[in-house]
Amino acid sequence: MTLDPKPLDPKTIEALKAVSTATLTTVLLKKGLRNVWLRGTRPIREGQPRLVGRAFTLRFVPAREDLATPAAWASPISTRAAIEAMPEGCIAVADAMGVTDAGIFGDILCARMARRKVAGLVTDGVVRDMAGVLETGLPVWCQGVAAPPSVAGLTFVNWQEPIACGGVAVFPDDVIVVDADGAVVIPQALVDSILEEATEQEDMETWIMEEVRQGCPLPGLYPMNAETKARYQRSRQK
Repeated sequence: MTLDPKPLDPKTIEALKAVSTATLTTVLLKKGLRNVWLRGTRPIREGQPRLVGRAFTLRFVPAREDLATPAAWASPISTRAAIEAMPEGCIAVADAMGVTDAGIFGDILCARMARRKVAGLVTDGVVRDMAGVLETGLPVWCQGVAAPPSVAGLTFVNWQEPIACGGVAVFPDDVIVVDADGAVVIPQALVDSILEEATEQEDMETWIMEEVRQGCPLPGLYPMNAETKARYQRSRQK
């Protein structure tokens, strides 16, 4: 619980903000990583910006009656304490085991996260106090809403350790990119190589889309054959 995410290079953040999660999943697939899209992570409002940040992980386990009580909210190991450990710019990623009948965070906790300049919250669970959460302005990706509190179905046990969110392994210091299509995790060791390939992929697909708009048929264009690749390369040299 003392592991602080390393700051992410602002240039890396800006570059990844120009890359869709759809592109990232394709590039990661080419490197052999298939299980990188966090299931159940949907934006709670339309128009939420694409976010990039280090993962600050939180872990819940099934509720146990002696631990999952309102008194636990004042424990040194609590969601409240975890929020106070979140650094500016991180993306909180909460493993709620896909539980959808107990809201892990509500408006007050989200307001505090927004105040601490946490970039956003991603979870395979749900939130509560939806109207208030929306008012905080904190970008949230989750499975929906439930009125009961977290202790109705979950026990919070730790933060900043490996978790399984939406069926995906997420480690502290991994990079999270999240947009309208959901959240994708990039392993820390692969960030630089993924960024280079993903940027090239985005540029290529932008060019392909323009060709489609001009009436070009797909065979040989998407994916590119040798002739199309040569034409694409020439266009980049202009």
